Amino acid sequence: MLKILRIDSGAAGGPKATEVPTGEYTGLGGRALTSSLVAKEVPPLCSPIGAENKLVIAPGLLSGTTAAMSGRLSIGAKSPLTGGIKEANAGGQAAQVMARLGYAAIVLEGKPENDDLYKVYVNKDGVKIIKDNSLKMLPNYDLAEKMKAEYGEGVAMISIGPAGEMKLSAATVACTDMEFRPTRHAGRGGLGAVMGSKGIKVIILDDSGMKMRTPKDPEKYKEANKKFVEGLTKHPVTGQGLPAYGTNVLTNIINEAGGYPTYNFKQGRFDGANKISGETEAETETARGGLATHGCHRGCVIRCSGTYNDKDGHFLTKQPEYETVWAH
Repeated sequence: MLKILRIDSGAAGGPKATEVPTGEYTGLGGRALTSSLVAKEVPPLCSPIGAENKLVIAPGLLSGTTAAMSGRLSIGAKSPLTGGIKEANAGGQAAQVMARLGYAAIVLEGKPENDDLYKVYVNKDGVKIIKDNSLKMLPNYDLAEKMKAEYGEGVAMISIGPAGEMKLSAATVACTDMEFRPTRHAGRGGLGAVMGSKGIKVIILDDSGMKMRTPKDPEKYKEANKKFVEGLTKHPVTGQGLPAYGTNVLTNIINEAGGYPTYNFKQGRFDGANKISGETEAETETARGGLATHGCHRGCVIRCSGTYNDKDGHFLTKQPEYETVWAH
Protein backbone atom coordinates (compact mmCIF):
# COMPACT_ATOMS: atom_id res chain seq x y z
CA MET A 1 0.00 0.00 0.00
CA LEU A 2 1.43 3.35 -1.03
CA LYS A 3 1.64 6.17 1.49
CA ILE A 4 2.25 9.92 1.57
CA LEU A 5 5.35 11.41 3.15
CA ARG A 6 4.62 14.83 4.63
CA ILE A 7 7.51 17.06 5.68
CA ASP A 8 6.58 20.03 7.87
CA SER A 9 9.29 22.63 7.35
CA GLY A 10 7.80 24.86 10.04
CA ALA A 11 8.00 22.34 12.86
CA ALA A 12 9.74 23.47 16.05
CA GLY A 13 13.41 22.54 15.96
CA GLY A 14 13.50 21.94 12.22
CA PRO A 15 11.57 19.99 9.56
CA LYS A 16 9.73 16.88 10.73
CA ALA A 17 8.61 13.93 8.57
CA THR A 18 5.35 12.01 8.97
CA GLU A 19 4.09 9.07 6.93
CA VAL A 20 0.33 8.95 6.45
CA PRO A 21 -2.08 6.80 4.42
CA THR A 22 -3.15 8.12 1.02
CA GLY A 23 -6.71 8.39 2.35
CA GLU A 24 -9.00 10.32 0.02
CA TYR A 25 -6.18 10.51 -2.54
CA THR A 26 -6.07 6.73 -2.97
CA GLY A 27 -6.13 5.77 -6.64
CA LEU A 28 -4.64 9.05 -7.81
CA GLY A 29 -1.17 9.57 -9.19
CA GLY A 30 0.88 12.17 -11.00
CA ARG A 31 -0.97 15.35 -11.98
CA ALA A 32 -4.29 14.11 -10.62
CA LEU A 33 -2.77 13.72 -7.18
CA THR A 34 -0.71 16.92 -7.13
CA SER A 35 -3.54 19.14 -8.38
CA SER A 36 -6.20 17.49 -6.19
CA LEU A 37 -4.13 17.91 -3.06
CA VAL A 38 -3.27 21.54 -3.84
CA ALA A 39 -6.92 22.33 -4.66
CA LYS A 40 -8.13 20.82 -1.39
CA GLU A 41 -5.40 21.83 1.05
CA VAL A 42 -3.89 25.11 -0.19
CA PRO A 43 -5.90 28.34 0.37
CA PRO A 44 -6.31 30.04 -3.03
CA LEU A 45 -5.30 33.48 -1.69
CA CYS A 46 -2.19 32.35 0.19
CA SER A 47 1.31 33.51 -0.66
CA PRO A 48 2.99 31.06 -3.08
CA ILE A 49 6.14 31.22 -0.94
CA GLY A 50 4.29 31.28 2.39
CA ALA A 51 3.59 28.63 5.00
CA GLU A 52 0.18 27.71 3.61
CA ASN A 53 1.38 26.67 0.17
CA LYS A 54 2.42 23.06 -0.36
CA LEU A 55 4.79 21.48 -2.84
CA VAL A 56 3.49 18.07 -3.92
CA ILE A 57 5.80 15.59 -5.66
CA ALA A 58 4.07 12.54 -7.12
CA PRO A 59 5.03 9.67 -9.44
CA GLY A 60 2.51 8.10 -11.79
CA LEU A 61 0.32 5.14 -10.91
CA LEU A 62 2.59 2.72 -12.80
CA SER A 63 5.90 4.18 -11.63
CA GLY A 64 8.15 1.67 -9.93
CA THR A 65 6.91 -1.16 -12.15
CA THR A 66 8.29 -2.63 -15.37
CA ALA A 67 5.75 -0.65 -17.42
CA ALA A 68 7.27 1.28 -20.30
CA MET A 69 7.20 5.08 -20.09
CA SER A 70 6.23 5.03 -16.39
CA GLY A 71 9.00 7.28 -15.09
CA ARG A 72 7.45 10.73 -15.29
CA LEU A 73 7.24 12.83 -12.13
CA SER A 74 4.62 15.48 -11.41
CA ILE A 75 5.33 18.42 -9.12
CA GLY A 76 2.53 20.78 -8.11
CA ALA A 77 1.86 23.83 -5.94
CA LYS A 78 0.32 27.28 -6.10
CA SER A 79 2.53 28.94 -8.68
CA PRO A 80 4.64 32.00 -7.82
CA LEU A 81 4.55 32.82 -11.53
CA THR A 82 0.84 32.52 -12.33
CA GLY A 83 -0.89 32.52 -8.95
CA GLY A 84 -2.87 29.42 -9.95
CA ILE A 85 -2.56 25.70 -9.41
CA LYS A 86 0.48 24.59 -11.35
CA GLU A 87 1.76 21.16 -12.36
CA ALA A 88 5.21 20.76 -13.87
CA ASN A 89 6.38 17.44 -15.24
CA ALA A 90 9.87 15.95 -15.40
CA GLY A 91 11.61 12.78 -16.48
CA GLY A 92 14.59 11.24 -14.74
CA GLN A 93 14.91 8.45 -12.22
CA ALA A 94 13.10 9.99 -9.24
CA ALA A 95 9.56 8.76 -10.01
CA GLN A 96 10.60 5.12 -10.35
CA VAL A 97 12.70 5.14 -7.19
CA MET A 98 10.11 7.03 -5.17
CA ALA A 99 7.35 4.59 -6.08
CA ARG A 100 9.51 1.57 -5.26
CA LEU A 101 10.07 3.10 -1.83
CA GLY A 102 6.29 3.00 -1.40
CA TYR A 103 5.37 6.67 -1.72
CA ALA A 104 2.43 8.01 -3.69
CA ALA A 105 3.63 11.53 -2.91
CA ILE A 106 6.04 13.66 -0.94
CA VAL A 107 4.46 16.87 0.39
CA LEU A 108 6.57 19.80 1.58
CA GLU A 109 4.52 22.12 3.79
CA GLY A 110 4.91 24.87 6.38
CA LYS A 111 7.65 27.49 6.46
CA PRO A 112 10.99 27.29 8.27
CA GLU A 113 11.72 29.50 11.26
CA ASN A 114 15.10 30.58 9.89
CA ASP A 115 17.23 30.40 6.74
CA ASP A 116 18.88 27.04 7.45
CA LEU A 117 19.00 24.65 4.52
CA TYR A 118 18.17 20.94 4.68
CA LYS A 119 18.72 17.76 2.72
CA VAL A 120 16.28 14.85 2.94
CA TYR A 121 17.45 11.26 2.59
CA VAL A 122 14.85 8.54 2.04
CA ASN A 123 15.54 4.79 1.90
CA LYS A 124 13.85 1.54 2.93
CA ASP A 125 14.62 2.23 6.59
CA GLY A 126 12.91 5.60 6.72
CA VAL A 127 13.56 9.32 6.38
CA LYS A 128 16.46 11.45 7.59
CA ILE A 129 16.34 15.25 7.47
CA ILE A 130 19.77 16.79 7.87
CA LYS A 131 20.71 20.45 8.23
CA ASP A 132 23.47 21.24 5.76
CA ASN A 133 24.22 24.91 5.14
CA SER A 134 27.29 23.95 3.13
CA LEU A 135 24.87 23.39 0.24
CA LYS A 136 23.77 27.01 0.08
CA MET A 137 23.84 28.53 -3.41
CA LEU A 138 25.32 25.42 -5.00
CA PRO A 139 24.27 24.99 -8.64
CA ASN A 140 22.54 21.69 -9.38
CA TYR A 141 25.51 20.07 -11.12
CA ASP A 142 27.90 20.91 -8.27
CA LEU A 143 25.29 19.68 -5.82
CA ALA A 144 24.97 16.41 -7.75
CA GLU A 145 28.73 15.83 -7.52
CA LYS A 146 28.64 16.41 -3.78
CA MET A 147 25.66 14.10 -3.28
CA LYS A 148 27.25 11.41 -5.49
CA ALA A 149 30.37 11.49 -3.31
CA GLU A 150 28.20 11.06 -0.23
CA TYR A 151 25.52 8.60 -1.37
CA GLY A 152 26.84 7.07 -4.61
CA GLU A 153 25.31 7.38 -8.07
CA GLY A 154 22.73 4.61 -7.61
CA VAL A 155 20.30 7.03 -5.96
CA ALA A 156 17.94 9.60 -7.48
CA MET A 157 18.03 13.29 -6.65
CA ILE A 158 15.41 16.07 -6.65
CA SER A 159 16.93 19.49 -6.09
CA ILE A 160 16.95 23.25 -6.57
CA GLY A 161 19.75 25.56 -7.58
CA PRO A 162 20.47 29.16 -6.54
CA ALA A 163 17.33 30.43 -8.31
CA GLY A 164 15.13 28.25 -6.11
CA GLU A 165 16.91 29.34 -2.95
CA MET A 166 16.43 32.98 -3.97
CA LYS A 167 12.74 32.18 -4.62
CA LEU A 168 12.83 33.54 -8.15
CA SER A 169 9.43 33.15 -9.78
CA ALA A 170 10.74 31.10 -12.74
CA ALA A 171 12.94 28.72 -10.70
CA THR A 172 12.79 25.02 -11.62
CA VAL A 173 13.06 21.73 -9.76
CA ALA A 174 15.76 19.43 -11.14
CA CYS A 175 15.78 15.62 -11.28
CA THR A 176 18.73 13.40 -12.09
CA ASP A 177 18.80 11.15 -15.14
CA MET A 178 20.30 7.67 -15.53
CA GLU A 179 23.82 9.13 -15.45
CA PHE A 180 23.05 11.07 -12.24
CA ARG A 181 23.07 14.38 -14.07
CA PRO A 182 20.42 16.93 -13.00
CA THR A 183 19.25 17.40 -16.58
CA ARG A 184 15.52 16.88 -16.18
CA HIS A 185 13.55 19.87 -14.93
CA ALA A 186 10.03 20.50 -13.74
CA GLY A 187 10.30 23.84 -15.47
CA ARG A 188 6.85 25.42 -15.42
CA GLY A 189 5.38 27.82 -12.91
CA GLY A 190 8.37 28.63 -10.68
CA LEU A 191 7.96 25.60 -8.43
CA GLY A 192 11.65 25.70 -7.52
CA ALA A 193 10.85 28.87 -5.57
CA VAL A 194 8.24 26.97 -3.55
CA MET A 195 10.77 24.25 -2.70
CA GLY A 196 13.23 26.98 -1.73
CA SER A 197 10.65 28.60 0.54
CA LYS A 198 10.45 25.33 2.46
CA GLY A 199 14.20 25.34 3.14
CA ILE A 200 14.68 22.01 1.35
CA LYS A 201 17.67 22.02 -1.00
CA VAL A 202 17.71 18.40 -2.06
CA ILE A 203 15.83 15.12 -1.66
CA ILE A 204 17.87 11.93 -2.09
CA LEU A 205 15.88 8.78 -2.89
CA ASP A 206 17.62 5.43 -2.37
CA ASP A 207 15.69 2.28 -3.30
CA SER A 208 18.50 -0.16 -2.45
CA GLY A 209 16.97 -3.41 -1.26
CA MET A 210 13.55 -2.62 -2.74
CA LYS A 211 11.91 -4.70 -5.46
CA MET A 212 9.87 -3.69 -8.47
CA ARG A 213 6.20 -3.17 -7.75
CA THR A 214 4.32 -6.21 -9.01
CA PRO A 215 0.93 -6.35 -10.80
CA LYS A 216 -2.02 -8.37 -9.55
CA ASP A 217 -2.16 -10.34 -12.81
CA PRO A 218 1.42 -10.61 -14.16
CA GLU A 219 0.48 -12.29 -17.43
CA LYS A 220 -2.21 -9.80 -18.45
CA TYR A 221 0.06 -6.98 -17.37
CA LYS A 222 2.96 -8.34 -19.42
CA GLU A 223 0.76 -8.70 -22.50
CA ALA A 224 -0.65 -5.18 -22.15
CA ASN A 225 2.81 -3.70 -21.71
CA LYS A 226 4.04 -5.59 -24.80
CA LYS A 227 1.21 -4.22 -26.95
CA PHE A 228 1.84 -0.72 -25.63
CA VAL A 229 5.54 -0.88 -26.51
CA GLU A 230 4.77 -2.27 -29.97
CA GLY A 231 2.34 0.57 -30.60
CA LEU A 232 4.91 3.17 -29.61
CA THR A 233 7.78 1.70 -31.60
CA LYS A 234 5.73 1.22 -34.77
CA HIS A 235 4.23 4.71 -34.77
CA PRO A 236 6.05 7.17 -37.08
CA VAL A 237 6.19 9.87 -34.38
CA THR A 238 7.08 7.91 -31.23
CA GLY A 239 9.03 5.22 -33.08
CA GLN A 240 10.89 7.33 -35.63
CA GLY A 241 10.64 11.13 -35.40
CA LEU A 242 11.06 11.63 -31.67
CA PRO A 243 13.87 9.06 -31.17
CA ALA A 244 15.83 10.43 -34.13
CA TYR A 245 15.40 14.17 -33.57
CA GLY A 246 13.84 14.72 -30.15
CA THR A 247 10.92 17.03 -29.45
CA ASN A 248 12.63 19.67 -31.57
CA VAL A 249 11.59 17.65 -34.62
CA LEU A 250 8.59 19.97 -34.45
CA THR A 251 10.57 23.08 -35.48
CA ASN A 252 10.67 22.47 -39.23
CA ILE A 253 7.16 20.99 -39.25
CA ILE A 254 5.49 23.84 -37.37
CA ASN A 255 7.54 26.50 -39.12
CA GLU A 256 6.42 25.14 -42.48
CA ALA A 257 2.82 25.22 -41.30
CA GLY A 258 3.21 28.88 -40.30
CA GLY A 259 2.75 28.32 -36.59
CA TYR A 260 6.30 28.71 -35.27
CA PRO A 261 6.31 31.26 -32.39
CA THR A 262 8.50 34.08 -33.71
CA TYR A 263 9.16 37.60 -32.37
CA ASN A 264 6.97 37.04 -29.33
CA PHE A 265 4.25 35.30 -31.37
CA LYS A 266 3.97 38.17 -33.84
CA GLN A 267 4.93 35.91 -36.73
CA GLY A 268 4.51 32.22 -37.52
CA ARG A 269 7.67 31.63 -39.51
CA PHE A 270 11.35 32.02 -38.65
CA ASP A 271 13.83 32.34 -41.50
CA GLY A 272 16.60 30.52 -39.60
CA ALA A 273 14.44 27.62 -38.42
CA ASN A 274 16.47 24.97 -40.23
CA LYS A 275 19.62 26.03 -38.36
CA ILE A 276 17.98 25.34 -34.99
CA SER A 277 15.84 22.36 -36.00
CA GLY A 278 15.87 18.89 -34.50
CA GLU A 279 17.57 17.56 -37.60
CA THR A 280 20.44 20.06 -37.23
CA GLU A 281 20.58 19.43 -33.50
CA ALA A 282 20.94 15.66 -34.02
CA GLU A 283 23.61 16.14 -36.66
CA THR A 284 25.60 18.42 -34.34
CA GLU A 285 25.26 16.06 -31.39
CA THR A 286 26.52 13.10 -33.39
CA ALA A 287 29.41 15.07 -34.91
CA ARG A 288 30.58 16.16 -31.45
CA GLY A 289 30.48 12.66 -30.00
CA GLY A 290 27.19 13.03 -28.17
CA LEU A 291 23.97 11.09 -28.62
CA ALA A 292 21.01 12.08 -30.75
CA THR A 293 18.87 9.41 -29.07
CA HIS A 294 18.86 9.01 -25.30
CA GLY A 295 16.30 8.03 -22.65
CA CYS A 296 15.89 10.13 -19.53
CA HIS A 297 14.87 7.18 -17.34
CA ARG A 298 15.01 3.40 -17.40
CA GLY A 299 12.03 1.96 -19.21
CA CYS A 300 11.68 4.80 -21.72
CA VAL A 301 11.28 3.31 -25.20
CA ILE A 302 10.75 6.58 -27.08
CA ARG A 303 14.10 8.06 -25.96
CA CYS A 304 13.34 11.54 -27.29
CA SER A 305 16.27 13.19 -25.54
CA GLY A 306 19.95 13.39 -26.44
CA THR A 307 23.32 14.49 -25.06
CA TYR A 308 24.76 17.74 -26.36
CA ASN A 309 28.54 18.19 -26.19
CA ASP A 310 30.58 21.35 -26.68
CA LYS A 311 32.94 21.80 -29.63
CA ASP A 312 35.68 19.94 -27.73
CA GLY A 313 33.47 16.89 -27.13
CA HIS A 314 32.76 17.55 -23.45
CA PHE A 315 29.25 17.10 -22.09
CA LEU A 316 27.39 20.40 -22.00
CA THR A 317 23.72 19.66 -21.48
CA LYS A 318 20.90 17.39 -22.43
CA GLN A 319 19.34 17.95 -25.83
CA PRO A 320 17.35 21.22 -25.80
CA GLU A 321 13.60 20.69 -26.11
CA TYR A 322 11.37 22.25 -28.77
CA GLU A 323 9.90 24.85 -26.40
CA THR A 324 13.33 25.82 -25.09
CA VAL A 325 14.62 26.32 -28.63
CA TRP A 326 11.81 28.51 -29.95
CA ALA A 327 11.71 30.55 -26.73
CA HIS A 328 15.35 31.52 -27.20
